[in-house]
Formats: sequence, C-alpha cells, structure tokens
Amino acid sequence: MNFDFDLFLRALGLAFVIEGLCWALFPSGMRRALLSLLPLPASRLRLAGLAAMGIGLLAIGLA
Repeated sequence: MNFDFDLFLRALGLAFVIEGLCWALFPSGMRRALLSLLPLPASRLRLAGLAAMGIGLLAIGLA
C-alpha cells in the first residue's frame, strides 16, 4: 500500500476548513463547547477521542 501524500494533504486541509468554519460561524458556541469539556476527566476525553477515531476509521474503510 502506497502512501498518497497529496490525498493526505487534501484530507488535512479539509479538516482545517471544517474546523475553521465552525469557529467562524459559531465562535460563542465553540467557546461554550470547549468550556464544557474542562471539568471532564481525562479518561472520558480519551474515550471520546478513541470513539471518534474508530468512527473515522470506519468511514474511511467504507469509502
């Protein structure tokens, strides 16, 4: 399996565009979302990150 660097850069760029769009359209909402994460324990944040990675890998595998 060859690593497609162009595809990787496109995917990374798309992630930045989506993230930036959220901050541009809903700055107050994004701030509230981040503040709501502060009191959560690291183990719960780690579990959420692993779940997001799993969903992402599943989406990639289905594509």
